[in-house]
Amino acid sequence: MFKDKVQTVRQYLSSQILGQLDLIDGLMLALLSDGHILVEGPPGIAKTRAIKELSKCIEGKFHRIQFTPDLLPADVTGTDVYRPQDGSFVFQPGPLFHHLLLADEINRAPAKVQSALLEAMAEKQITIGRKTYTLPELFLVMATQNPLEQEGTYPLPEAQLDRFMLHIKIDYPDAKDELSILQLNHYEIQHRKEEKEHPVLTQKELFEARASVLETKVSEELQKYIVNIVNATRNPLAVNGDLARWISCGVSPRATIALWRCACARAWLSDRDYVIPDDIQVCAYPVMRHRIIISMEAEADGIKPDDVIEKILSLVVVS
Repeated sequence: MFKDKVQTVRQYLSSQILGQLDLIDGLMLALLSDGHILVEGPPGIAKTRAIKELSKCIEGKFHRIQFTPDLLPADVTGTDVYRPQDGSFVFQPGPLFHHLLLADEINRAPAKVQSALLEAMAEKQITIGRKTYTLPELFLVMATQNPLEQEGTYPLPEAQLDRFMLHIKIDYPDAKDELSILQLNHYEIQHRKEEKEHPVLTQKELFEARASVLETKVSEELQKYIVNIVNATRNPLAVNGDLARWISCGVSPRATIALWRCACARAWLSDRDYVIPDDIQVCAYPVMRHRIIISMEAEADGIKPDDVIEKILSLVVVS
């Protein structure tokens, strides 16, 4: 039953977020794989709308943080507040203590604020002073960044990028989808007083779905395939001379685990209890594109991380 609920949520998102299937699939993969997602794309293409619509379908609390250069770490994590009545300090939780969190334009905040997310995203806890506070078991961060305007931004360090399970790149919809968006917006304006019906997935059902995803079968050959893809980024010279020139630093073991979990989730969403090579190949792009560090020579030649991944997938085969 919970599988039908998950599919219903996916279908609902597809009806509300038009022309952005990669974003919808990325959100569902992150949700089922207990990971976080970084979304990059120009403004006005439904990044915020996507997580808001998802939050309506998930039992839990949602919060949005607009990242700005003057934001402080305590604005994100929370802080101890002094009570003059009895001279004590009481912890006031910050936005991190929500189930779904939108970190809007994360690259506009300075490094101290960005690093405040590290412990939360990796360990699901934060430390204030001498005390450690546990975050909810359901905790998903969707961060966005605008690639068009780089003035006044702070690039995310590799250590933080590695905490994101997926990096989804999206672009403007085509003319057909944009017409549908226009019609949907017109309909919503006319019926704004009517409350839209949407499915609701309880946390229990979501955790059952995650457990079911982990039961998806991955053959030993495909496990080796995942490892070989990852190792190709670390030892590129053993695979191809071009890769050796393009890659400055390979991906971490987090990428191996993320690729396995996302491939399982994609198979599960496709109503299969086993992973096929296509699951791994499709998931390789969002899992590895933000983890591969390309060389200056590659940048000079106009080579992007996706080009490197495409090359690796063409050279590394299932044994």
